[in-house]
Amino acid sequence: MKVAVFSTRSYDRQFLDLANQAANSPHELEYFETKLNEQTVSLASGFPCICIFVNDIADETTLKSLAEQGTQLIALRCAGYNMIDIQAAAQLGLKVVRVPAYSPYAVAEHAVGLILMLNRKLNKAYNRVRDDNFTLDGLLGFDLHNSTVGVIGTGKIGTIFAQIMQGFGCHLLGYDVYPNEDFKGIEGAKYVDLPELLAQSDIISLHCPLLPSTHHLINQETIEQMKPGVMLINTSRGQLVNTRAVIDGIKSRRIGYVGFDVYEEEEELFFEDYSDGIIKDDTFQLLQSFQNVVITAHQAFFTKNALTAIAETTIANISSWEEGNMLNNEVKIAPTS
Repeated sequence: MKVAVFSTRSYDRQFLDLANQAANSPHELEYFETKLNEQTVSLASGFPCICIFVNDIADETTLKSLAEQGTQLIALRCAGYNMIDIQAAAQLGLKVVRVPAYSPYAVAEHAVGLILMLNRKLNKAYNRVRDDNFTLDGLLGFDLHNSTVGVIGTGKIGTIFAQIMQGFGCHLLGYDVYPNEDFKGIEGAKYVDLPELLAQSDIISLHCPLLPSTHHLINQETIEQMKPGVMLINTSRGQLVNTRAVIDGIKSRRIGYVGFDVYEEEEELFFEDYSDGIIKDDTFQLLQSFQNVVITAHQAFFTKNALTAIAETTIANISSWEEGNMLNNEVKIAPTS
């Protein structure tokens, strides 16, 4: 089957090709570096299946064009599906499949890496030594041992993150509308309401999905409830955080450290090279100008293990649809009460 694969880089092609070659009936994959949106949707004309990633835009207008052009299946090579209008897809008869899990360890470990870098100023220390400067001024950190870590979202990734932090000797507070028995099973971990987590945590790490109820979960009001000097980590979705409110929190010193792998307006930035250009997003430029902020470009998922799992599940999803089998990873509209 012909598949149009959007937002691809060399590593996407490498792992998808390997997974496709191992399939019983390999597909005809055509790769496009460009993102999917209403301006580029014509590239998918004649393809019964398209494959998209986190910063593609599958809004109602784009979906209508896809349906008119003959597309019937949209395969997401990621877990989140906030980039697609699921209700519109259903109304147009488009099936949507995703990769619900790949390597939760990849994202959880990256969150820990951000914590260590921010706390011990590893980026600054590395650059300083490279310049033959061996002083320690300005590199003071704190022991993670006995620190209180708040985990917002305790699914697979959040729970694995909590397990790692428990190994450092941290106290763990969790908040989730759907409590997880695995999180409860971590020694010393307990669930609390959100205000208590915000007030008690030295480090807050976001691991919840982006839903209407979690959009801008971190805002001026919730930041004001946080412990002064808190460390805020986000490896989930950028729109969980109101960036301007975080900037105000940094300026007021309510927020002492920020580690982001995602950004709410990342679609025009991440996975692109602007090293010889000009970034026009003033909010992003201001955010990364602070010395206590570390930003990585949506790379938390980026391990061999995760890319292998993503590619294999994506190809399997496409094959299941082509063969008329049950779609175990189909994204469906939540039932209304």
